[in-house]
Amino acid sequence: MALALVFLGLFELANWATHRLLGIIIMLAVAFFVALAMEPAVNALALRGMARGLATALVFLVVLAAVAGFTAALGVLLVETVGDVLDELPGLLEDGVHWVNSAFHQDFTVKQLRDRLFHDSDIVSGYAERAAGNAWGLSSTVLGGLARVVTIALFAVYMTAAGPNFRRAVCSLLPPAKQSTVLHAWDLAIDKTGGYLYSRALLAVISAVAHGAFLALLGLPNAIALGVWFGVIASFVPTIGTYIAGVLPILVALTIEPIDAVWILIFVVVYQWIQDYVLQPRITARTVDVNPAVALLSVMVGAALLGAVGALLAIPATATVQAFLSEYIKRYEVADDPRIERRGGKGKARKEKAPEPS
Repeated sequence: MALALVFLGLFELANWATHRLLGIIIMLAVAFFVALAMEPAVNALALRGMARGLATALVFLVVLAAVAGFTAALGVLLVETVGDVLDELPGLLEDGVHWVNSAFHQDFTVKQLRDRLFHDSDIVSGYAERAAGNAWGLSSTVLGGLARVVTIALFAVYMTAAGPNFRRAVCSLLPPAKQSTVLHAWDLAIDKTGGYLYSRALLAVISAVAHGAFLALLGLPNAIALGVWFGVIASFVPTIGTYIAGVLPILVALTIEPIDAVWILIFVVVYQWIQDYVLQPRITARTVDVNPAVALLSVMVGAALLGAVGALLAIPATATVQAFLSEYIKRYEVADDPRIERRGGKGKARKEKAPEPS
């Protein structure tokens, strides 16, 4: 009975500590994956004679510049988009009221709606009071998010700069028979995580150039910023990223030239097909080869477990586990069968002669 009480007390203590330290554990996990993604570039610079600390600083400065550029472009895009919508709002409101009057035989006016909203209702005043009350909470959330980002970046810099020493310290705690397995898994994680980042960055550049050029051809404002938005969202959100990114330029087009929204939708669908069946298989063939359905499922599971952080880490983690298990799971030769044979075109599987029974 005493031993059971001791174990129960230890379990409760571990449960309390885990809940208290969960945020720090998540930040360390994110920093570890960021370090894995940065290590191939740092190793390449170190092999060319650059000091590892300097190589780490250079790589992280480039990444920081890219993130700052995307944030600035997104900020300009949001400000301009909100300004355009506000400019077009009176005309859209007039058209909406005219449609309601003609469709339902009413005689509403914009002035009546404005008076009802601002004078005869407390909707706006109530919203303003709630927004003022939540201002401090929003500021605290933003500052807390920035503090977490800085903490993750510092840990990632330390882990990347001290990568070999970190691995040596971990292996020193393991027997020699287990050290090679751990190092092999570590190398797979570096290859898959780094490959995921670099392949997605290349896809993002291609998508940004293609969409930016098309939107500029249509004459949409801030075509470059919209192209950057397209590139990042379409490349780092699997399967449905292009359609999510397409919502914003379609809204912009609706406030300027509604027919352009149709052309943007067609271009989005065509480009998604080209990316899925032409670009992505060639770019990710040697880096991260994860089935699109598996990638989407892993993102959903990661988001359900850890939110946005889990969604970002899901694909490289899945690719690492998949590559590691593929080396230890035994596979068998599949007998010829018309139900599993690929048919037609160049993808038709070659029929191999079945081995004769011994």
